Amino acid sequence: LSMFSIQLGPRPMLQAMSSLIFGNEPSKMDIEVEKILEAFIDVQDDIERSNKIKDRANEFFKHQNYDMAIELYTAAIDAAPSAVLYGNRSMAYLKKELYGSALTDADNALAIDNNYIKGYYRRATANMALGRFKKALKDYEIAKKHAPNDKDALAKFTECSKIVKRINFEKAIAGDDKKKSVVTTLNLDEMEVESSYDGPHLGEAITREFVDKMIEHFKAQKKIHRKYAFKILIEIRKWFMAQPTLVDISVPDGNKFTICGDVHGQFYDLCNIFDLNGEPSEKNPYLFNGDFVDRGSFSVETIFTMFAYKLLLPNHFFMSRGNHESDVMNKMYGFEGEVKNKYSAQMCELFTELFNYLPLCHLINQKVFVCHGGLFKQEGVTLDDIRKTDRVRQPPDEGIMCDLLWSDPYSLNGRSPSKRGVGCQFGPDVSEKWCADNGIDYVVRSHEVKVEGWEEHHNGRVYTVFSAPNYCDQMGNKGAFITIKGDNLTPRFTSFSEVPHPTVPPMAYASSLFGFM
Repeated sequence: LSMFSIQLGPRPMLQAMSSLIFGNEPSKMDIEVEKILEAFIDVQDDIERSNKIKDRANEFFKHQNYDMAIELYTAAIDAAPSAVLYGNRSMAYLKKELYGSALTDADNALAIDNNYIKGYYRRATANMALGRFKKALKDYEIAKKHAPNDKDALAKFTECSKIVKRINFEKAIAGDDKKKSVVTTLNLDEMEVESSYDGPHLGEAITREFVDKMIEHFKAQKKIHRKYAFKILIEIRKWFMAQPTLVDISVPDGNKFTICGDVHGQFYDLCNIFDLNGEPSEKNPYLFNGDFVDRGSFSVETIFTMFAYKLLLPNHFFMSRGNHESDVMNKMYGFEGEVKNKYSAQMCELFTELFNYLPLCHLINQKVFVCHGGLFKQEGVTLDDIRKTDRVRQPPDEGIMCDLLWSDPYSLNGRSPSKRGVGCQFGPDVSEKWCADNGIDYVVRSHEVKVEGWEEHHNGRVYTVFSAPNYCDQMGNKGAFITIKGDNLTPRFTSFSEVPHPTVPPMAYASSLFGFM
């Protein structure tokens, strides 16, 4: 083992130790990394070896294989750390939405070279994603001073300043009067449906015929009229306002129930789920477990399809909030831009408002707990604690709501800070104890891309399901959904591949404010 470490360096050594101690087989990625590093064994100069590894990492980054890029940037840092290497790995972490790790690497880069401008951009971008706008503004200001003629630096500083001023203004007036709902500014009677409109017409209530025609209209890359869009949003807001934070679901014996994970605006893949597993109905109920929007450029079509089914089947179609059903994420990853492009800024405000009312989690037959992220940083959280949690707000940085939206399982016992910067990582002992204390058979969560669209964790106490195949048109993963029966809660998994969609790239509507420099 010592000879192996001398030849291959610290990362392959740790992988080999893990295999010997825990009996883990090295992954395909581990093997590929080792092969790449073996090619540079004879390079004696640390800086030269580091640069060669960095060049290979850059190739993987260019081809959007961020996991491999991170592994190789890490190996290059092990050989000879530099501000550029930490900056590059920070960028890869940002692409993976691991904002905590991105912040740490940006700090490391700036500790080495405080004139490294990209370090300030990386740190600002991560803080923006985490809603820490004042911290982001400080870094944008530094970047602007370092590059006074850079138009992009000035634009980011200006836009971030506007956000900070808006937040300060809203805080100042919050004590006097609660902000009025966007709904109070809408008058549907004044919204004329033009004779040229060729889409479905919505009457007093949602019907199956309307939903079917709306989906076909969307597939033809057409919009429903804004009057009908606003009507759906107004009605769904009423429904979610009346829902609890934790929704109880009862599945009768013999009946099937389907749980889906992240869809992320991949409308055509959403339709494929219904083709494979049947359309939602009273006999074919669904639960979608958050992250309905962002990244995919058909998020508007996706969310209106889901909201329409929720109104059509209020007790047989369920939706949990994900971390992307938030103002900051929607600004960063494209949903806000898409809604503005297809409808209006006013509709953006209404989406932001009604996302606050989405339930945070569901409990199926008192035995299967479903949330977007995972379990808790704090010991002893009960189902009653969750029921009492105030969800009608933007996601906080800590606490029960934060963990439900952001946390991830990992293989070691105990808890550790999350690489995402919020939430935590929780181990098999945490899952075992929480399930036993609360009478839960297992937890279903989403939030992470998986090769087959699903993965078992913690000896079957936790399962991940992710329903966006070939995520962002680049990851090559399958999507999956889970089916259970009311009298047999053993999960069954169906994996599926992506289907063709119109040539609109992911993130087509993302704000330039959040561009990664």
